[in-house]
Amino acid sequence: MTSSTQAYGEPWYWDNRYTNEPGPFDWYQKYLTLAPIINLYVPTTQPVLIVGCGNSAFSEGMVVDGGYTDVVNIDISSVVIEAMKSKHHDCPQLKYMKMDVRDMSDFESESFAAVIDKGTLDSILCGNNSRQNATKMLEEVWRVLKDKGVYVLVTYGAPLYRLRLLRDSSSWTIKLHVIEKLASEEKSDQPVWDLTKPVPLNDDGSSVEEALGRNPDVHYIYICTKEISANSNKVA
Repeated sequence: MTSSTQAYGEPWYWDNRYTNEPGPFDWYQKYLTLAPIINLYVPTTQPVLIVGCGNSAFSEGMVVDGGYTDVVNIDISSVVIEAMKSKHHDCPQLKYMKMDVRDMSDFESESFAAVIDKGTLDSILCGNNSRQNATKMLEEVWRVLKDKGVYVLVTYGAPLYRLRLLRDSSSWTIKLHVIEKLASEEKSDQPVWDLTKPVPLNDDGSSVEEALGRNPDVHYIYICTKEISANSNKVA
């Protein structure tokens, strides 16, 4: 019997899930809680790709609340893609396509100014052949991004677990931001860290624990900028 985590890379798992749970669901964070960081790094008038979109309202929020004009959404599940196409058929700013993030050959290289990922890399890392599949995904993300484009990765993975994977895949310039896992749309009186202020990030990520303490209850937001001209990976 394949466990649910091992099946995260399989279309049938997500088809079943979205058939049985058709209501909207946002992994990790909603648009309004992340809007300050999205607006900081993602241009509103250039094409943006959301990978593993599911039935999240995040993309809708980008268009309705953020003024984004071209948001392309992909998911491995045909069930959820057909449902989202139907739901947003009257919104030309939102496009939905069935596609495997490990093979986005339907997109030309350097098609997008930004790629946003809330939980898709994490799901792949929970499945079979996780490292190989994660590398395929990151290489494809790199390919479809324009030079100086940004990959916005929202994840539970601390730098100890994510930096090496990101660095080994491509020549990114990486900044790190954090947000409380239970962030509300109202500003917290005492946030762990200012969302729009990068957390100090050294080569091994140990600086993050120094800044935030051990095991902070946060989601990590890696802002990975594609640097075609870079000779080596950098951490900013």
